[in-house]
Amino acid sequence: MLTEIADDVFVRQSAFCLSNAIVAGGSNGVLLIDPGVTGADLGELADDLDAMECRVAVGFATHPHWDHVLWHGRFGVAPRYATPVCVREAKAQAEKLRDMAAADAPGATAELIGEIIDLPGGSVHVPLEGRSIRVLEHRAHAPGHAALFLEDSHVLVAGDMLSDVEIPLLDPNGDHQGDEYLAALDLLEAACRVGVTAVVPGHGSVARGSEIGARIAQDRAYVRALMAGLDPTDRRVGPDATYGRDWLPAAHERNIRLVRQQSAGP
Repeated sequence: MLTEIADDVFVRQSAFCLSNAIVAGGSNGVLLIDPGVTGADLGELADDLDAMECRVAVGFATHPHWDHVLWHGRFGVAPRYATPVCVREAKAQAEKLRDMAAADAPGATAELIGEIIDLPGGSVHVPLEGRSIRVLEHRAHAPGHAALFLEDSHVLVAGDMLSDVEIPLLDPNGDHQGDEYLAALDLLEAACRVGVTAVVPGHGSVARGSEIGARIAQDRAYVRALMAGLDPTDRRVGPDATYGRDWLPAAHERNIRLVRQQSAGP
């Protein structure tokens, strides 16, 4: 079910990794961000859009991981945008993305997975009539990762950052990931300072009010501890964690190894 979190901005959460699909209304249709995840989820999301008499005018993928480049035939043939780096990575990994989706969340229209294109003319805004939506690109978590700042709705769609259930997940193939993650947090924090009232992470609950700053501070503390050579204490991977207990601890250990390797240099 779609839940309205701001003026004409809706979120639908999947049971799969608490993944969030976002819908933002415009004057000529809606923007659909990171729809997911299972075939049943995508079909129900299409049902919700039909019930609201909404036409998908534009799609956007925040980054090139399989669960963020999904699509369904019922969403139509709207252009699906991403940053140029994200598009290149998705094209290069297309077969892998489709195999992963088939294994973990079957039912998406396979031939449409990862079929994204560059924003027109190098724009830093998503072209949705009646809305101002700024693209905030950075190099944390995944190549070509972007957040979307819905300026007139005061909503930040953060992609796979600022989650209450997931620790920062560094890009294992990226350089200087500690520094890149901190720089990305600075970028998102700057956007939040100019009037963001709700932050939607890729996975987990929507943050509002003081919780927004608390999540930025928590992620920053985690990454800074990694860079100081410490094993961060974080409730999201602690003994009381209720999310990702089967995979987040391994991701945490991978973060530690990656930052230590990159700090040591060649």
